[in-house]
Amino acid sequence: MEWTGARYADTPTVEVRTWIDAAPERVWPLVSDIGLMPALSDELQAVEWAGDVTAPAVGARFVGRNRNEALGEWATTSHIVECEPGRVFAWAVDDPDHPSAVWRFRLSPRDGGTELSQWMQMGPGRSGLTFAIERMPDKEQKIVFVRLRELERTMTATLAGIKQRAEA
Repeated sequence: MEWTGARYADTPTVEVRTWIDAAPERVWPLVSDIGLMPALSDELQAVEWAGDVTAPAVGARFVGRNRNEALGEWATTSHIVECEPGRVFAWAVDDPDHPSAVWRFRLSPRDGGTELSQWMQMGPGRSGLTFAIERMPDKEQKIVFVRLRELERTMTATLAGIKQRAEA
């Protein structure tokens, strides 16, 4: 069987959405609280602000420590690239001009609550996944596909945790 999925150089993306029975003003403090995220993720183990920063703002940085059974343990420095309270919170991983990934939460008022989406783009910068691909280049599309599905599951759980907290 021939695999016909995306390649890493295609900067593939994944997005999940949920509706939350709470206003964006209630949801925003949850999505922009980097300290909450490890409690909502199996992979993200710890997060801390870098430098003198203690709140999200464009240009602020934070360090995340991750663990994945297949990829091992690693730390990254993320740079906030979008921060509009009540609307969008996004960060680029490692180099903001050539990130290994870009992540974004988007909040939109809808039906008396909030539509919350979490979006992620792989690459174009190097990541732990590129090392796996270099070891098995003939399996690149499968590696990317499996990682996207893994991230989709994690992101779905993250949104469920935010929803539960916002509606409580």
